[in-house]
Amino acid sequence: MNSQLVCSVALPAGFRPGDILAFHRRDTQEVAESVSANGLRKGLLWNGLPACLSIEFQTGQAIGVLAVDGDVSAACPAQFESMLRRMLGLSQDVATFEQQYADHPQLGELLARQAGLRVPVAASPFEALTWAITGQQISVAVAVSLRRKLISAAGIRHSGGLLCYPTAQQVAALSLETLRQAGFSATKSHTLLTLSGLIVADQLPLDSWLQTLPIELIRQRLLAVRGIGPWTANYSLLRGFGWLDGSLHGDVAVRRSIQRLLESSEQISEAQAQAWLAEFAPWRALVAAHLWAMQTQSAY
Repeated sequence: MNSQLVCSVALPAGFRPGDILAFHRRDTQEVAESVSANGLRKGLLWNGLPACLSIEFQTGQAIGVLAVDGDVSAACPAQFESMLRRMLGLSQDVATFEQQYADHPQLGELLARQAGLRVPVAASPFEALTWAITGQQISVAVAVSLRRKLISAAGIRHSGGLLCYPTAQQVAALSLETLRQAGFSATKSHTLLTLSGLIVADQLPLDSWLQTLPIELIRQRLLAVRGIGPWTANYSLLRGFGWLDGSLHGDVAVRRSIQRLLESSEQISEAQAQAWLAEFAPWRALVAAHLWAMQTQSAY
């Protein structure tokens, strides 16, 4: 039995659907996501069942449809709306942020050009975390290729044709050899398997943390996993939970954009970037998103 959930959410004035679409357009081969001019389709697992999420942007609203290969519970409509709102960044108070720093000597002009920018959030914290691990110290293009191979290795396909992004259960079931053959380094392979095992054992209850957002606990638990450092933890908190205050001073693209903003002839060090970003707490990760938007072809 197939099921379908439908949800309509209102969009604030100045909402930028292009940012959401660009985030899901990273893989031009479209094995798990397909993006059109005004919407997207994405394969994912919903309570363990293959599903296809469709989002269509209309004037003032976004229509979400979740087609599930199987039956869904009565609680699913609320869960679906929560996921949709999170993915679109609708809880992010960007207006307050932009108003607060409108007159900032370096950032003000950038915010005016990129008014309304929100951070697209992954469908699940696990997807965000595995993307962060995949992208460590490599280019976006290489990371996208590895991500595609991970999805293909799991091999779960929705009846509509798209492959579904795997959950921790599927990744934990993959062998080290499979991940190595997919192109992951030994370190990243071990980290993905360790992380997935901890989630399956409920020692990293990512989905439960979505409800309570114990940020420091999440960060501490993630940093305790070998292969996860401050950048990966803070990036995962941003893309997985929508938390806007992780300092991404370790990000090369962030440091490059800071250098441009400051019109500095010298490269910006991690320590310098950390000190510069500290001024913007509790919005440091949102500042990083604006800095990424300055060079969208080379940023995460």
